[in-house]
Amino acid sequence: MTILHETILNLSLDDLRQWAGSKILNRGKSYQNNVYDLARTEDGGLLAWVSGTDDYETWVGVDDDGGLDHFCTCPYDWGVCKHAVALLLTGLAEVKDGAEISLADDDRMEFFAVSEDDEDDGYDDCGQSHNDTTAVSSILQKMKKAELLAMLTGFAQQYPEVKRDILETDQLQSGDIEKLVCSLATEIDEVTSEEAYYNHWRDEGSLPDYDHIHQQLSALLNKGHADEVVKLGKQLWQQGSEQVGHSHDDGQTAEEVAGCMDIIFAAVESSSMTKTEQLLWSIDIFLEDDYSLSDAGREYIYAEHYRKEHWQEVTSVLQDRLDKTRKPTGSDDYSGRYHREQVMNWLITAFEESGREELVLPLLEKEAHTVQCYGRVVDILLDDGKVAQAREWCIKGYERTKNSAAHIASSLQKKLRELARQDNKPELAASYLAQDFFASPGLQNYLDLQKACKEIECWPNVHAGIMKYLENGQRPDLSGRKSWPLPAPDVVPGEQRFQPDFPIHGVLIDIAIHEKRLDDVVALYRQQKGQNRLHGSRDKQIAEAVAKSHPEVSLAIWQRLALGQINLVKPAAYEVAATYLGKMRRVYEQTEQLAIWQDLITAIRTEHKRRRRLLEVLDSLIGKRLID
Repeated sequence: MTILHETILNLSLDDLRQWAGSKILNRGKSYQNNVYDLARTEDGGLLAWVSGTDDYETWVGVDDDGGLDHFCTCPYDWGVCKHAVALLLTGLAEVKDGAEISLADDDRMEFFAVSEDDEDDGYDDCGQSHNDTTAVSSILQKMKKAELLAMLTGFAQQYPEVKRDILETDQLQSGDIEKLVCSLATEIDEVTSEEAYYNHWRDEGSLPDYDHIHQQLSALLNKGHADEVVKLGKQLWQQGSEQVGHSHDDGQTAEEVAGCMDIIFAAVESSSMTKTEQLLWSIDIFLEDDYSLSDAGREYIYAEHYRKEHWQEVTSVLQDRLDKTRKPTGSDDYSGRYHREQVMNWLITAFEESGREELVLPLLEKEAHTVQCYGRVVDILLDDGKVAQAREWCIKGYERTKNSAAHIASSLQKKLRELARQDNKPELAASYLAQDFFASPGLQNYLDLQKACKEIECWPNVHAGIMKYLENGQRPDLSGRKSWPLPAPDVVPGEQRFQPDFPIHGVLIDIAIHEKRLDDVVALYRQQKGQNRLHGSRDKQIAEAVAKSHPEVSLAIWQRLALGQINLVKPAAYEVAATYLGKMRRVYEQTEQLAIWQDLITAIRTEHKRRRRLLEVLDSLIGKRLID
């Protein structure tokens, strides 16, 4: 009998559903035929390769607490992956069929341990060496020149890429690179015009191959043809950026283009351009970069051979460019503001690199109302110890942005709050936290305000005020109530574009759950339900919170959610319904009323007896082990 851990042997389909989720379980089922080289570990776990976009080494075992644990070399990092599920299903199917699963040998375990640490042991995914060329070299050394020529000529005729490599090597060696450059420009045209997409869930797509372009750009640069690389690089940058903008591939094409740009920036540094021209060439790329493709180039422009006098010349060009850059036409001209700010940022860099840091603050103050760089002005003033001026700029910037750029106003308000703390004014700091809560009612803002108010012993009055606000929408800090203990802040909030409906049941429920006021949770839920304000995600949270104290409420929620999923008449929805039904089963078992749950399952079976897929899912809920 195959020796596996008891936890694995006792798994039911519902256990897997609870562990991995319905979606991953379904994907794992479809990958069972992709599992190969199955083995077991000495501690009763399972180990195998699972093929997908690539071949992935996958392990499933049991942790110290008796729960399932897993590791997989696939890129999925949001929890349990389909490869781990496929491994478990395949391993248990083998046990069910009476097959013997062999014990993984020491080499396999050592290889897996290295894979788990993301180390390169010199082997490819099939376990074969990709570093050891000794055998091939030995064979070639034994061959005569005529034999080598015949073999290579044959390869060139059979494999176009071999012919290309031979011709390109000759062109590089001879220095006659005109044809090579022309060919590479054509290849850039072709590769950058390809559609770039990849579906991670289906493991399918079409990705452009930049490997040869990368290789040839590097070869040209190594042979001293930097100017040609820069010219090709401009073409690749323009066309590659456009391709990335239309791609749907989780950033893989962007990585390919960025890898080529690393070589191109190195070529700029070695090109015949003057140092000032090199800096401006690079800065132009940075200003055009919407996808972070040029990040590798930043290390080059800060090299020691770019001296202060070079940056001084750059400041003159950038200052002129900033003066000619159009100003934003209004508060909603985000593109105009962004472009002007980018030019300003590089001008600031040029000031700093040329040793004229004293010009930075005046520039920021001049541009503050145009590009809304108030935060940077404030930070510099604070670094210089000019606290009063910093506070003035916070207030000035807040008033100008509170109705048009809420995120900027919020950051300035936080700076005012921090200044209040530094000035030993905890009541004023708490007032800003209260503003945050009223602007965005939520549990975290509630807890932050609670902590601040408890430190200054005014929480009961503040708590009473904010709870009434959540119920009727009347702000105690603006209504002039004497019971409100916090002082008025330096800034008044702007217009609130989206007024919530009162009472704000969701926040009231979140607070009650956090404070374990479970009777209040149920009362608020019933009040919300009576007003037909139902929210699936919060209902699930409520059901989990009150499952022990008010099981009837949890059972009613889960049953409603389960039946709603069943009525969608979709296999994936049946799996979600099974999750809720499984939760119901556990509550009924704990309350010794399992017969009620069984009657519910029977009723669902009777009503939907023609839905074969649903009946299969319901079968998985009875707790039957996968190996039975």
